[in-house]
Amino acid sequence: MTFSELGLRETVLQSIKELGFEAPTPIQQKAIPHLLKSNSDFVGLAQTGTGKTAAFGLPLINNITSQKSLPQGLIICPTRELCLQITKDLENYAKNDPYVQVVAVYGGVDIRRQMTLLKNATIIVATPGRLCDLIDRKAAKLTEVSYVVLDEADEMLNMGFKEDIDRILEETPFDKNVWLFSATMPQEVARIAKNYMTTPLEVAIGHKNQSNENIEHIYYSVKEKDRYAALKRLIDVNPDIFGVVFCRTRTETQSVAEKLGKDGYNAEPLHGDLSQAQRDNVMKRFRERTLQLLVATDVAARGIDVDSITHVINYNLPDDIENYTHRSGRTARAGKKGQSLVLVNTRETGKIRAIERQIRTKFTEGAIPSSEVICGIQLSSLISKVKETEVKEADIAKFLPQIMDDFADLTKEEVIKKFISVEFNRFIEYYERAGDLNAHPEKGERGERGRDRDRDFRRGGDDRDADKTRFFVNLGKRDGLNPGGLLRVICDETGLKSSNIGKIDVLPSFSFFEASNEFVSNILDNVNGSQFEGNTLKIEITKNDRSGGGGSRNGGGRSNFGGGRERRGGRGDERNGSGRRSESRGRNSRSKAY
Repeated sequence: MTFSELGLRETVLQSIKELGFEAPTPIQQKAIPHLLKSNSDFVGLAQTGTGKTAAFGLPLINNITSQKSLPQGLIICPTRELCLQITKDLENYAKNDPYVQVVAVYGGVDIRRQMTLLKNATIIVATPGRLCDLIDRKAAKLTEVSYVVLDEADEMLNMGFKEDIDRILEETPFDKNVWLFSATMPQEVARIAKNYMTTPLEVAIGHKNQSNENIEHIYYSVKEKDRYAALKRLIDVNPDIFGVVFCRTRTETQSVAEKLGKDGYNAEPLHGDLSQAQRDNVMKRFRERTLQLLVATDVAARGIDVDSITHVINYNLPDDIENYTHRSGRTARAGKKGQSLVLVNTRETGKIRAIERQIRTKFTEGAIPSSEVICGIQLSSLISKVKETEVKEADIAKFLPQIMDDFADLTKEEVIKKFISVEFNRFIEYYERAGDLNAHPEKGERGERGRDRDRDFRRGGDDRDADKTRFFVNLGKRDGLNPGGLLRVICDETGLKSSNIGKIDVLPSFSFFEASNEFVSNILDNVNGSQFEGNTLKIEITKNDRSGGGGSRNGGGRSNFGGGRERRGGRGDERNGSGRRSESRGRNSRSKAY
């Protein structure tokens, strides 16, 4: 099938031809003809890298045939990076349609400039938090929107954006078309389709939540203390690696990137504590391939659409197994092959089995390569680079006599050995006393506790109070905090999904919330010190308090914090950086919601 058979306008087909697109992908073949219709609610389920942006972007551009005073199309996505990537793609699709103006709105940049740009917008591409701010300021007017696209819907819900999405959809016309695209189909996404759409066509490429078949999944068992050393070996055994290393928290991301940099690797971090300018610079270098390794959190890496990523390395497994699909989907894009490598300790093999069931793909158990294997591969790589190096005869000619004279007392074999050793000695010296890093479960090591942890991981946590930790928060209703706002901060800072957080009690001066015990370190490391409406969130674990009723803590007094850490630049999230308050609103009772 060709794009011309899908029913697209000539100007759109011309843009496709100029972009070098040859044939539509399976999701494009099934989605585009349906989305060209005037009344076309749609649910598209496909792995990342299968062409989803073009699947909704091409028909959206095609269906806008005149310019109006207000926006006609709206695309909502979870992160700044994805927002910018979609905007760039749509601008390419619309380059032969001069009346189509695509405007991206997201947090972390001057909102006043975005307010100005929106005056001429035909299509808005937005993150939920910033769009709600613009609606509040009367700058984003959605009364003429005919098409709403929810991209990466599963991730938006994981990040606690449900209330914002409700608010935005209230502002759009009743008779709009809603197009939902997602890599996975958890229950929360299914509820969106039920509540916001009228008899949508559902298209799934492969099974729901299935991984891209071009990705090879390999896991390596190591001891916890050897995790970083094992990461370096996986990098060293792949000299031409161009990849993403995923970490669970911002602190871990920064730490791993700094260690790799000190050890001579071309790596940089990408996480929410960086300024927008820093993130843009890192992504620019990565797209230009002057940066070899991107060390990123799940949230920051959403929207990374970079060709030819060879490897995804999971330094730690994500807290939510559905995030593994999104991680691995960074590689093997556009029909290419790639590898997703996972480092686990000996008690996490149950999590591998749970992911296998989720993505309907088997993992291969790998072995961390030995020092001898790595040195051999690095030597071969170095020799290949030397042989492929272009010799600029004219430039080097005037230096050759002196060079030949300097090497006159050495044989050819000695010269070769010395040149190779200049680069190769560091590997020999580093791995000279390196041992075996592979770990294997000892008999009886897992036991009931290990099985319980795996069971909790599969079902997203245990509801029993004994398996939950209760946290005290220094802000309350008087500070503008509400349950939805607190939930969004927690999910944004930690990468957790809303189902990982238990009961939330917001009182006038302070608050409480519960979370599964396994997320305690993640929450303490990343939420403490974050910003909400200009206030610094400080949290700590309550002591022997599981009453759940939101009564006073430790006799009613507020907690004394020993100077909770402050973060430079605030949250730096993909909303507006200010921790805008979210307001939950009731749903309309129409047959087609909103």
